[in-house]
Amino acid sequence: MEQKQQKGKASNLNRREFMRDGAMAAAGLAVGAAGSQIARAGEAGAVVRKTRSYNPEMEYRRLGKTGLWVSAVCLGGHWKRVDKMVPGVFKGGGWLSADLNSDGFKKNRRDVVTRCIESGVNYIDACTKEECIAYAEALRGRRDAMFLGFSWYQEEMRNGNFRTTKALLGTLDKGMREAKLEYVDLWRITMHEQSGQHTEGEVEEMMGALEKARQQGKVRFTGASTHDRPHIKRMIETYPTVFQVVVTPYTAKSKIRPKDSVFDAVKKHDMGVFGIKPFAGTSLFKGDSSPNSPQAEEDDRLARLAIRYILATDAITAPIPGMINAHQVDNVVKAIKERRELDTAEAKELEQAMDEAWANLPAHRQWLKDWEYV
Repeated sequence: MEQKQQKGKASNLNRREFMRDGAMAAAGLAVGAAGSQIARAGEAGAVVRKTRSYNPEMEYRRLGKTGLWVSAVCLGGHWKRVDKMVPGVFKGGGWLSADLNSDGFKKNRRDVVTRCIESGVNYIDACTKEECIAYAEALRGRRDAMFLGFSWYQEEMRNGNFRTTKALLGTLDKGMREAKLEYVDLWRITMHEQSGQHTEGEVEEMMGALEKARQQGKVRFTGASTHDRPHIKRMIETYPTVFQVVVTPYTAKSKIRPKDSVFDAVKKHDMGVFGIKPFAGTSLFKGDSSPNSPQAEEDDRLARLAIRYILATDAITAPIPGMINAHQVDNVVKAIKERRELDTAEAKELEQAMDEAWANLPAHRQWLKDWEYV
């Protein structure tokens, strides 16, 4: 009986926090619509200072029409090279085979999240069932310290059995139950990379699921992940109230075309945009990301150059690199504090490094070349 009462109190508290944060987001929407999309220490108003894990040394950016203020760099869900920190954690052929029950892995993810919170990084983008479970666990006891993006992609639009409103809502319920989440800040459904492959009817079903989940109070904001620029534009224009945030590639080689860019629609309809693959996967780096790598210092510098390059455009709210240790968090935070515009020597160094990255892209990453001009 006592456990049920405690659970009830916790649920009520979380619901109050949910409504409070919603009100703050609405206030942020009003502030952002009238003023700057970027806030630093001296410029941040009362609304921005109330954002999660606010740190006066961090830069915050308004996540479009959601009204949320998120850190200029956020935490991507992937842990591609975490085996360099936790040897033997991968039990299969790739990073998604990580043993989620490994004490070393749990500590690694919790330590990274802790450093993010300490530094003012306040959004995590989880796009697989493994990521949702791992980051919900890493946030246990401090759920209100970070915004959490949620996608259980294995049972979303990439799977033909989950392209109806009912099926997608079932995935959300299942994912929240297994990850032990009482609410989701951003449900950003993962679509086909070329999302234009989905029929109009399938997209309507997806938008119906997003809208219904928000009406039910399970999610606060909604969006999708896709790599298909023309289709992103169509969805923005067709579903301007439901499609609030897009998660899409933006690398250190990406450039915006002067006309007919998808980002014209992004700005017109006040979309929040998270940029994935800021380092072209790991292709930008010379070393293997292990702490004792002889290329570690060079790779840190290249990572900061890439982050600075991406932050110099107003098309992206925030890049979301995956990070495998607290040092990498410190490094991207350092990039935010450095001069934004690259000088001639820095621009040349980054350009040469990205040319090498482009030349060395593995077969399954060749599509990134389509994102040089966006």
